[in-house]
Amino acid sequence: MMTGENSFVRLSPDGGKTQTDRVSHWRVLWCPDGAGHAMFVQSTLTGGQVRVYSDNPAVARWLQKNIESLLYPAFADEKLPVTAAQFSRSGDARSTAVETIVAGSEQVRLTWSDTITPFVLNAPPGFNRPIGVFSTFFPARAATIELNGKAAPGKPWPEMRGDRQGSSACLAWSETWVKPA
Repeated sequence: MMTGENSFVRLSPDGGKTQTDRVSHWRVLWCPDGAGHAMFVQSTLTGGQVRVYSDNPAVARWLQKNIESLLYPAFADEKLPVTAAQFSRSGDARSTAVETIVAGSEQVRLTWSDTITPFVLNAPPGFNRPIGVFSTFFPARAATIELNGKAAPGKPWPEMRGDRQGSSACLAWSETWVKPA
């Protein structure tokens, strides 16, 4: 179906009981509608509204229809406008990884740091959804979402992924989504 990355940040003021901020950041190397980036955001910084940014709107729409509809339906609403944006990355998982998204006068900055032992997520089709995903996760103990220099106040929380310690904020690299044969 697609291959690339789908790093994410989910923040909470109370250890995950209440989720206040959520970002799904995609770097698509290949899907049927091409390559490109997309980012879906719902945050206290956006007044709770969902925003979609992309450098290839066809890729953003493909993700909404085929994957985000299963992961987080609020991000799958194809009536949401797609804002043209530029995407760049700096740093790495050994220290701090940074994704910067610029759209007109807006700048979104995502960071992941203090990662714990990475692991391979192995969720074949039928595991917990009709399509499968395989990805290398770098769970982060610390992560931020910033919009125009203002940071969302929550923090990531620890969570298990099967028998592996994960986090609500992960760099998810070398990710491939598949359909059943």
